[in-house]
Amino acid sequence: MDIQNGNKPHLDTDFREWVKSPLSNPNGNQCVELSFTSNAVGMRDSQNPGGAVLVFDNDEWNAFVGAVESGFFRRR
Repeated sequence: MDIQNGNKPHLDTDFREWVKSPLSNPNGNQCVELSFTSNAVGMRDSQNPGGAVLVFDNDEWNAFVGAVESGFFRRR
């Protein structure tokens, strides 16, 4: 993928099923929901499902998850 030159492949953003972590607050506030397609991940605010959706390709999503798992975002 040649992102530097703006040549990003078409992403399937037909997000149909949204999921929220089972670890989210029981009253459902302050959570994000995720939706997966063949080559993209959508993330939205669970309290505003009609609002903006952040879209990541699979490489971007995997890099983010890897950084979380490695502790990169831990407060020091």
